[in-house]
Amino acid sequence: MAYTAQKPPAPETSEQLRARIPGWGADLDPADRPSVPREQFDPNLSGAHWEFPERQPEKWPRERSIEHAFLTPVFGTSCPPRGVSGAIRRLSYAKYSEGRAAHWLLLLAADRVDTFGSTLRSFATLRPDNPLTETGIRTEVTHHGLKSRRGQKRVDLVHQPLDALFIGGRWIALGLSAYAVYRRLRPAGRRRR
Repeated sequence: MAYTAQKPPAPETSEQLRARIPGWGADLDPADRPSVPREQFDPNLSGAHWEFPERQPEKWPRERSIEHAFLTPVFGTSCPPRGVSGAIRRLSYAKYSEGRAAHWLLLLAADRVDTFGSTLRSFATLRPDNPLTETGIRTEVTHHGLKSRRGQKRVDLVHQPLDALFIGGRWIALGLSAYAVYRRLRPAGRRRR
């Protein structure tokens, strides 16, 4: 079982593994290991003073992989899942194994949703996000962006046009959406002019 001293039974014995896999267990004989004269195996010398670590309290239901019987004894609490992105993360952990692509694609989608949500929330503050400085567009002009790429064998040249689309594209989409909302909401009398 994970996180405990109990070891699960081995599916095969050492002799079976040695017969099936050439070279398996080459370091089992202490005479073949260079570290043996200094090596001491004593489970009491581990420095740990517990059989199972003290569990961290759960302040909210945490996402847990379906492969594990329980949550790890210690886990991060800096970014609690919230809103739509949190629901997507919970779905990913509840439904899909960590070995499935759907699990990781849902987590990526949740990150994108969270990024978009934080961009929208920034407009409710006194200092909203500035797309010219935060996307690096201004730096391209002021710090020789094109010159640093021309004639170079950089591996990131292929995805740089995509970066502009994915990073700057959300700002363009947000601007077009805001303009469409403005056109719908403005008074009908001002449209006739």
